Amino acid sequence: MKKFPARLTFYLLNLLAAILLVCVIGYFVLSHLESYTQHGQFIPVPAFQTAEAMDELCRQFLEAWNTDKIDRLLLIPMFILDFLCIHPFNDGNGRMSRLLSLLLYYKAGYIVGKYVSMEMLIEKTKETYYEALQASSTGWHENENSYEPFVKYYLGIMLKAYNEFESRVEHLKNRTLSKPERIKAMIDQKVGKITKKEIMDAHPDISKTTVERTLADLVKSEYIAKVGSGPATGYVKI
Repeated sequence: MKKFPARLTFYLLNLLAAILLVCVIGYFVLSHLESYTQHGQFIPVPAFQTAEAMDELCRQFLEAWNTDKIDRLLLIPMFILDFLCIHPFNDGNGRMSRLLSLLLYYKAGYIVGKYVSMEMLIEKTKETYYEALQASSTGWHENENSYEPFVKYYLGIMLKAYNEFESRVEHLKNRTLSKPERIKAMIDQKVGKITKKEIMDAHPDISKTTVERTLADLVKSEYIAKVGSGPATGYVKI
């Protein structure tokens, strides 16, 4: 067997040691990619346990889904939190979780995501999203975490989506109405007192004069009543 010079052998051993170190570091980084964020340092499930963890998560989720043990509006964000904590992919777990959310909501009969971008709503509130994620993932490995913060956040996103959808539908319904009719329609939908400012903020294309004249006409016809005075002036439907 051919012998290498001592100096060359020394360099080869050091090179192999360096390669081994890079491989170990690379494995660690890939196994924990994206787990270190500006909002905390959550360590996901080790890579060699990921497949088993995902199988168990899906098994428990499907059992709960099929037996209706938990309301699906609560079950879906709980599943998404567990998915994010397992962190099955090196990259794109957040994006995948939002696609899964959309699919599961469709399956549960909540199709508002077809008309309103829930991903955009999450993006607009990403600080709150990360805070809820961190709060609910604390103690996850020990099975001592609380799902409540993350579930509440998801329910808030769902509520915002439906509110925005309702607003769009009302806009489409009212766009063929005259300006006084649009003001009257807004009053009909309002529970309790409505102010002139609220009407003008909701309909910036309607002049102050038109709003005041319409309100005066509705008061005169006894359709609404004027309450309060000065800045506190409002109108209620009779």
